[in-house]
Amino acid sequence: MTVEDKTARLAGFLYLIVVVTGVFSLAYVPSRIPLSGDLATAIESIRGSESLFRFGIAASIVLQVAFLLLPLALFKLLRHVNEAAATCMVALAWVSVPLALVALSSRLDALSLVTDARYAAALAPQQLQAEVFVALGEHRNGNFLTMIFWGLWLLPLGWLVFRSGFLPKILGIFLMLGCAGYLVNVFGQLLVAGYAESFVARIAGKPASIGEIGLCLWLLFVGVRRPRSSAVQLSTAADAGNPRA
Repeated sequence: MTVEDKTARLAGFLYLIVVVTGVFSLAYVPSRIPLSGDLATAIESIRGSESLFRFGIAASIVLQVAFLLLPLALFKLLRHVNEAAATCMVALAWVSVPLALVALSSRLDALSLVTDARYAAALAPQQLQAEVFVALGEHRNGNFLTMIFWGLWLLPLGWLVFRSGFLPKILGIFLMLGCAGYLVNVFGQLLVAGYAESFVARIAGKPASIGEIGLCLWLLFVGVRRPRSSAVQLSTAADAGNPRA
């Protein structure tokens, strides 16, 4: 196995962690603990599913650590395609991490307010509910802003994949479309009333899912597969540099 293949497998493994923890914390846990309805019901949902809520926070922490390391592995793999684009990819990905962690701290605040008896003793019920409402809102708004950079980093990544010559071009196209989908969702929710229930909102995120999961699986199970012509050129260059060949 070449160094490139080892780097690809490492990137695929880190991407798998990002995908699994992301699906769990951003999709599964909210589906089991809905927080967008009546506040009193949301608080009872957190209390009734406290372990799952905590696991969701833990998964989010693992997600952010993996998302710090993943761009570095991808940079090592793709920097020879275009170093400036690879650097941009890392920068845009890393901007999202502190934003996501700040948002996650608000979720921790909500958990403490709901489960720590000291808050219940110190605050009146209505005041406690108001504090929980603010914390959940800050988490939601923080994730909303983080989505911008979850989308933007896919543009240089997709371009690098498309130009690499050793990764499927179709995945690069889906990743670049995924960037557009994230931005459409962000500005659609910000500017268009009722956007969340629209057909566009239901499909805008699909390209990113296909591109990211596809790239994850390709890196993990296939690795680097250069065209035969490239392999012959590399072999010829190696032979030319070896006088004993």
